[in-house]
Amino acid sequence: MDPTGPIGEGAPCYPREGLPCPSDSSELVQKCLQQFKVTGAQLRQIQARLLGSMERELSGQASPAPTVRMLPTYVGSTPHGTEQGDFVVLELGATGASLRVLWVTLTGIKGHRMEPRSKEFVIPQEVMLGPGQQLFDFAARCLSEFLDALPVSNQSLQLGFNFSFPCHQTGLDRSSLISWTKGFRCSGVEGQDVVQLLREAIERQVAYSINVVAVVNDTVGTMMGCEPEAGPCEVGLVVDTGTNACYMEEARHVVVLDEDRGRVCVSIEWGSFGDDGALGPVLTTFDNALDQESLNPGAQRFEKMIGGLYLGELVRLVLAHLAQLGVLFGGCTPPALLKRGGILLDHVAEMEDPLAGAARVPAILQNLGLSPRASDAKLVQHVCAAVCTRAARLCAAALAAVLNRLQHSREQQTLQIAVATGGRVFEQHPRRLLEETLKPFRLNLEQLAAVQAQMREAMAKGLRGEVSSLRMLPTYVRATPDGSERGDFMALDLGGTNFRVLLVRVATGGVQITNQVYSIPECVAQGSGQQLFDHIVDCIVDFQRKQGLSGQSLPLGFTFSFPCRQLGLDQGILLNWTKGFNASDCEGQDVVHLLREAIGRRQAVELNVVAIVNDTVGTMMSCGYEDPRCEVGLIVGTGTNACYMEELRNVAGVAGDSGRMCINMEWGAFGDDGSLGMLSTCFDASVDQASINPGKQRFEKMISGMYLGEIVRHILLHLTSLGVLFRGQQTQRLQTRDIFKTKFLSEIESDSLALRQVRAILEDLGLPLTTDDALMVLEVCQAVSQRAAQLCGAGVAAVVEKIRENRGLEELTISVGVDGTLYKLHPHFSGLVAATVRELAPRCTVTFLQSEDGSGKGAALVTAVACRLAHLGQV
Repeated sequence: MDPTGPIGEGAPCYPREGLPCPSDSSELVQKCLQQFKVTGAQLRQIQARLLGSMERELSGQASPAPTVRMLPTYVGSTPHGTEQGDFVVLELGATGASLRVLWVTLTGIKGHRMEPRSKEFVIPQEVMLGPGQQLFDFAARCLSEFLDALPVSNQSLQLGFNFSFPCHQTGLDRSSLISWTKGFRCSGVEGQDVVQLLREAIERQVAYSINVVAVVNDTVGTMMGCEPEAGPCEVGLVVDTGTNACYMEEARHVVVLDEDRGRVCVSIEWGSFGDDGALGPVLTTFDNALDQESLNPGAQRFEKMIGGLYLGELVRLVLAHLAQLGVLFGGCTPPALLKRGGILLDHVAEMEDPLAGAARVPAILQNLGLSPRASDAKLVQHVCAAVCTRAARLCAAALAAVLNRLQHSREQQTLQIAVATGGRVFEQHPRRLLEETLKPFRLNLEQLAAVQAQMREAMAKGLRGEVSSLRMLPTYVRATPDGSERGDFMALDLGGTNFRVLLVRVATGGVQITNQVYSIPECVAQGSGQQLFDHIVDCIVDFQRKQGLSGQSLPLGFTFSFPCRQLGLDQGILLNWTKGFNASDCEGQDVVHLLREAIGRRQAVELNVVAIVNDTVGTMMSCGYEDPRCEVGLIVGTGTNACYMEELRNVAGVAGDSGRMCINMEWGAFGDDGSLGMLSTCFDASVDQASINPGKQRFEKMISGMYLGEIVRHILLHLTSLGVLFRGQQTQRLQTRDIFKTKFLSEIESDSLALRQVRAILEDLGLPLTTDDALMVLEVCQAVSQRAAQLCGAGVAAVVEKIRENRGLEELTISVGVDGTLYKLHPHFSGLVAATVRELAPRCTVTFLQSEDGSGKGAALVTAVACRLAHLGQV
């Protein structure tokens, strides 16, 4: 199976006669791709050989042609996050035929980053292959052009030179080029100090005062750029045009340094591993053909099996071979398959994509001048996957050798360390798949402002009585507490899997609460309405007996946390169940009447039901007792909702034009009309379809605690199916609905937890994972919870802006009472909500107050305010 001869000669681009039959085709493809399979034993052998080469080079054992170089970089420590100042960076060789100049500002403040300004310059082919002076003069001119566009004063600029080729360093700013790679072949540079060559070019071409402080390769730069929060990051791995790795070695093990203390970063220069024949057992005929056609035959053999410069070329050679056999493209081998560089890494990555690849393959191949048949797309995908999978496995074996070396040199039983990765090949594969998956969850300011505007429009329609996904229900609560309320009140709180009965004493010294929690069995929550309300009354009777209240008729507030249309303070028509409830014969009924009927069925019980209260209203009233400026209520727990004090003149269907009334927005249903369609993902759709109310409560399903864990679970299942997580192994536990609780997001995202604790949480779910898996799961959780908090913030911004405009104010100062476990327990949710509100409603100063028992205490306070107003004759 020698691809070199026929491919080079070319073949007529017309279908051949006598093409193999489908079964023969499959056998030919299988035989061809079998060459790219690397066994576990072969990977372990590669790991052992690389490790042996590393150790020999570190110890200074002479080798006529070392396959790895183990070059000290004179970088003695990794960043700790307090570094500060302005720096210029010149990158040459990191991305193939281009160079990049960056202006980097380090703030010295942990967790606070400023994005670098940068510009990329394409290096002409004649410069890559011409005299060395021409290359360095070109680099200096690019540097000058970049600085000319910045407000740079006459200050002396500190420059870091990222030079991504094998070099022998004798100091942090002294580095001699050993050999060119990645398609460069400039004369007069090998053996020379590249820092000195750059300094001379800067002197010739640049008017600025620039001090070249350090030279590093892209691998060292990747390790140094790793976020300190990720853990001790002491390994750098780059798979881009070429490939390399570096790590922090104990200085005493690096013989050439003659140093017995501290650590030093060593650049392995592993691209040349295998130049001595060590990779022979895993080389294919296609690898050999590629090597012979390259600029440096026999050199950089490992890099030629892994690097982005070569993966497209390997795929091209395989496809050309299969076309010549008549398996692909009807036996036609057009110019794109005959020309070196005809297929690029970007083409391979896009075609291999398990999600969109199959759909994209025909278009990509057609753009390359190929004429694919219907059966060709899948075969081409198989070829791309085989080449890339081998590259990934070889890279993993090499990385395992580095980690083995670290563990051995530090004499540690277990090694906890972060690996910084970089390069387009990484970006095009697991990291790219992760980023593509999470991209729809990363909302920008424009998208959030659109949500805010849509909610404002839905609010206005709902208040006018027009069709809207926001019902904007009057609650008949006309005032917040003024502090003069007094007396004993009972409260009921029904809004989740638990039901509470409370005795609330409002006195001069404050509010005293006694309560008891009763469970609502699932069979009751989804049984008959009579069964549900009889259970509630049974709980009330039990509480009265325990508190010595039997026979007393105290004013009672009923917190009923489901969508209701109120016809009065003590009349509430249930519109629809949410939060897992589905009791029959309740929707469309007055729930206060259903409660009173249940009380009537139970002998010797007297209850004076004064008010039906939504938990959101209760939260606002509870915080309003402490802060008179609190005129908004927000719940973000199992479900989510908001209420606020609206001008009565804007509320259609309620008599009167003066004063205010609390409006229950029922904002969980926002978007049920399709207005959130652009933000909804396939994962939201899966969660919605599996819920007991498909198509309803769309906003709630993107925000609240009942659903976030399920969204994360669906994303993890998807990433596992792509092979990005858990080695592609599906676990039965992860396929179990609701196994990933929203509380896990709060725990996993906690700043106080180390990665090993995150791993422990996930391993308890039966998810065997690596440190990389744990980091990716963390990123998934962050993306889902951040979107939820930002959407919530956009909603609050819509509410406070409406209040400000209602009152004709330039500036509004207002408080929002908040309750709910997600808001209270998630480490970052509240901060993200507040930050979003600041951005979207800059003329509103908003204080968020966490409610203490809003649904219970608040219901009693609604009752207390109603009693106060009735006493004053205002109702």
